[in-house]
Amino acid sequence: MGKLVRDRIPELFGGKSHLLNPDDFCAALRTKLGEEVAEYLESGEVLELADVLEVVYALAELDGVDRNELEDLRARKAQECGGFAARLWWELPST
Repeated sequence: MGKLVRDRIPELFGGKSHLLNPDDFCAALRTKLGEEVAEYLESGEVLELADVLEVVYALAELDGVDRNELEDLRARKAQECGGFAARLWWELPST
């Protein structure tokens, strides 16, 4: 049993590691994203958000989008739809 780890973890802590094929890497990143988000939600520590970002950047790279392009996409979406600065909670109409 194992898990996806940052590149230097085997060097720093030892143990065996191997490279994942692209499909397994994508699946492992998606799992890792859930783990990192859960860690942030549990702890509330901003350092955990850095881990979330690292996984998001890796997933974006798999889709051929680098960090700068991802930031451009984020900024464009914020321009079109806004961000979360206003702290709005939208009451959806009942059906």
